[in-house]
Amino acid sequence: MKHVAVIDIGKTNAKVAIVDLSTLTEIAIRKTPNVVLDDGLYPHADLNALWKFILESLNALNSEHGIDAITVTTHGATAVLLDEHSQLALPVLDYEFNGPDELTEHYKTVRPNFSETGSPRLPIGLNLGAQIYWQQQKFPEAFSKAKQLLMYSQYWSYRLSGVAASEVTSLGCHTDLWSPKLSRYSSLVEQCGWTQLMAPMRKASDALGPILPEIAQFTGISQGTPVYCGIHDSNASLVPHLIHRDAPCAVVSTGTWVIAMALGSKLPTLDENRDTLLNVNAYGQPVPSARFMGGREYQIIMADQISAVTNEDVAAVLRSGMMLLPSVVEGSGPFPHSKFIWKYDAVQTTTTRQVALSYYLGLMTAHCLDLIGAEGDIIVEGPLATNVQFLDMLAAATQRSVFTGTSAVTGTTIGAALLIGGNARLSRKQHPTHRNDAALKNYAATWRSLVQVMV
Repeated sequence: MKHVAVIDIGKTNAKVAIVDLSTLTEIAIRKTPNVVLDDGLYPHADLNALWKFILESLNALNSEHGIDAITVTTHGATAVLLDEHSQLALPVLDYEFNGPDELTEHYKTVRPNFSETGSPRLPIGLNLGAQIYWQQQKFPEAFSKAKQLLMYSQYWSYRLSGVAASEVTSLGCHTDLWSPKLSRYSSLVEQCGWTQLMAPMRKASDALGPILPEIAQFTGISQGTPVYCGIHDSNASLVPHLIHRDAPCAVVSTGTWVIAMALGSKLPTLDENRDTLLNVNAYGQPVPSARFMGGREYQIIMADQISAVTNEDVAAVLRSGMMLLPSVVEGSGPFPHSKFIWKYDAVQTTTTRQVALSYYLGLMTAHCLDLIGAEGDIIVEGPLATNVQFLDMLAAATQRSVFTGTSAVTGTTIGAALLIGGNARLSRKQHPTHRNDAALKNYAATWRSLVQVMV
């Protein structure tokens, strides 16, 4: 087994990548926007478009490179309800839709305590349990036809293999459905009558079965090619570090969300009101985590106005103290009730705004690491691993060694593939910490003093 096709569905984009297990590198990638449809009962995922993209990508990539195995990694807060004919009982709800908020008071009466689930109460559909509860209450007739509830990664592995499964990383990411400390479903699942909807538990690393014959025929992939269970995307980023790195350390997975995860540290007392939570890793162990929508915030502030940053831009921001205070996306993150403001922004241009925004993301990440009691080296995965200003500020604000992973495009694919096999170790590049270190530390101290009143 050499080439693994990883289907990676993020909130903003969907990707199919080929990972070479002998080198743990992506040798090919196809990408498409992940579009939300606004028709029908509520905003929902365009499963038909995604499925068409997946099949066409598997066909093309197999022709070019050959595929020996397939696995899946997706964003969380998403589940699929299937009827007895394996068709959708209800559309797959977009977790950014605010419909579930209308039943907040009712949901409080059934929702487990934070101490049971390690899952904070989040707005919109970020608690999967709130989504499912809302669907059950608003559309009881359609919901009653549901015979199976699949987490999003396992839905796609089911489409490919015909084998239904449940998996712990997807169940354990702020869903309210799982008790990480007890390794079992939470009281919510039984109380709402969902237990019978759950598929058998399998490990993320389990091969569910061979690819279905009709898919093999369409894609040209050999019959008998195994399809693996799949994993939640942030937890996929953790896999190489669980296997190859000594604890304690921290992993920062970046994309639409910036998610900080502490490995090997003592379980701290988490504050559910600041978007800290217990994730569950591929081995079923609880992982203290904190997060904010950093990628989305970057997109909101910069839109498509990205330019090359110069040393003069950096000097102008540090000299003026121009900074962004949280939160660009309200309702989540460590400052959920604060609305963003600019300070000392007299020198604001496209490029200085880009520098200050990158510093903001670094400071927010450092704050998240503090909240979860993270220790040791910091490894950054995903798009922000190429953002020099972000890395500079993260290193200065934490005064710890910062390393970047080998894949800046999609750090989740390597981890998902590594669950299948491969003995190669990922190379890590340490980010230098000497650039403007004193000025950056002063900048960080000012930012921290200003956000103290926002808690």
